[in-house]
Amino acid sequence: MDYRKLITVEPGKRGGKPCVRGLRITVGDVLGWIAAGMSWKEIVDDYPDLTEQDIRACLAYAADREQHTMIALTPHEAAVRP
Repeated sequence: MDYRKLITVEPGKRGGKPCVRGLRITVGDVLGWIAAGMSWKEIVDDYPDLTEQDIRACLAYAADREQHTMIALTPHEAAVRP
């Protein structure tokens, strides 16, 4: 999927966050709803401007960012030792 056709970034809209097709719905909104346990059907029912293809585009965008982002993780300091 080429999410670049569906995910837009406009400096004056939602603080420049990536949005779905120029709507005021961000990729972060969609990912948050999925993380909260909403089904795709529930999301589309609650936000009829969205399609399942839009949701796939959000997931593809997130996957691409994750693959191209380096996150520094610190070791867990409170390790339990036997």
